[in-house]
Amino acid sequence: MNREDFWLLKQNVIYFDNGATTLKPHCLSEATDQYYNEYSTNAHRGDYELSLKVDAMYENARKLVANFIHAKDPKQIIFTSGATDSLNKIIFGYYANTLKEGDHVLLTKSEHASNMLPWFELADQLHLKIDYIPLDENHQVTLENVKKAITENTKVISIAHITNVIGDVRPIKEITKYAHERGIDVLVDGAQSVAHIPIHVEQLDIDFLAFSAHKMYGPTGVGVLYGKEEKLKNIHPIIFGGGMNTSFNSDGIRVYHEIPSMLEAGTPNIAGVIGFGRVIEYLQGKMEMIHRHEVELKKYFIEQAKKIKELEIYNENTDSGIIAFNYKGIFAQDLAIYLDRYHICVRAGNHCAKVLKEEIYVKNTVRISFGLYNTKEEIDQLITVLKNPNMKAEII
Repeated sequence: MNREDFWLLKQNVIYFDNGATTLKPHCLSEATDQYYNEYSTNAHRGDYELSLKVDAMYENARKLVANFIHAKDPKQIIFTSGATDSLNKIIFGYYANTLKEGDHVLLTKSEHASNMLPWFELADQLHLKIDYIPLDENHQVTLENVKKAITENTKVISIAHITNVIGDVRPIKEITKYAHERGIDVLVDGAQSVAHIPIHVEQLDIDFLAFSAHKMYGPTGVGVLYGKEEKLKNIHPIIFGGGMNTSFNSDGIRVYHEIPSMLEAGTPNIAGVIGFGRVIEYLQGKMEMIHRHEVELKKYFIEQAKKIKELEIYNENTDSGIIAFNYKGIFAQDLAIYLDRYHICVRAGNHCAKVLKEEIYVKNTVRISFGLYNTKEEIDQLITVLKNPNMKAEII
């Protein structure tokens, strides 16, 4: 599937670490090179032709992202430096001003650090109560368990659409429907979903969505904050400076722009945003196919992996291209280093989900996560290396 577009694959690398970041198609560097070489002026600052071209390209990327996730209006798309930045802007820019002491926030123990640490900080500041939606026997979130966790004080459910280790696809539409009937917001971490499944924010009725470009074949240093318009208008900026204000005086009186400019202070990653727009065009219309491809690869891997009795898989039944496993008797990082000798790139460790160990009772795992360019032939090579009878000796 379009492997020729990803030049890094020419280095004889098998890349199974797409959950950390994806490889980049050549069209991304073409777009960023064009910006830097042909019209590298600032955005929303100049009144000359080159600057106006940058404005048009930058705002076109906003429209492309809005269309990609089916947002109603491009002004609901705020460009940030990544999903972490987006989540912090939402939590400290909106919920810090709408929640109060004793309010209840629901997370899960399989969340990424970016969707837990900001809440811990805000809970300390406002004396919020944080609880966790129980996971089922497959370490997944169900609507029934969400219902059990909600209290009369619950104000926000903040969860990943797809988690980065277990890889479960949460029933977001059902959760938002039930939550909204009770006046509860739903904040979704889409870092592991937007590049892998079709996203329709209007149908899902999400209040806020955060995701990163670099996990969806785009550049590093670019993220997206999506929100319902009425909520975005009530976000208080947490970054202040040029580009987000209409006027200010020495007496401290200042007037800020409306969204999206109000939340995009300073010179943005212009090349990255324009490049991201090109990548969105590259992905447009392919998301159903990508999801089917990744799920098929996961099923194929599991079929082959079950023939290796030493492998323990922790998320066999999730509907995504993420697999967490260990090889009995071998430390996760040691196995990753061993696989690297065969040019196979995987992730090992706790994957920034440091509370998950309380659910699966294992601190470190090996994670493989598929992308659109991975193949069954690559999985065959991985399985062959894992079957190596001399593996433990090589690792020692």
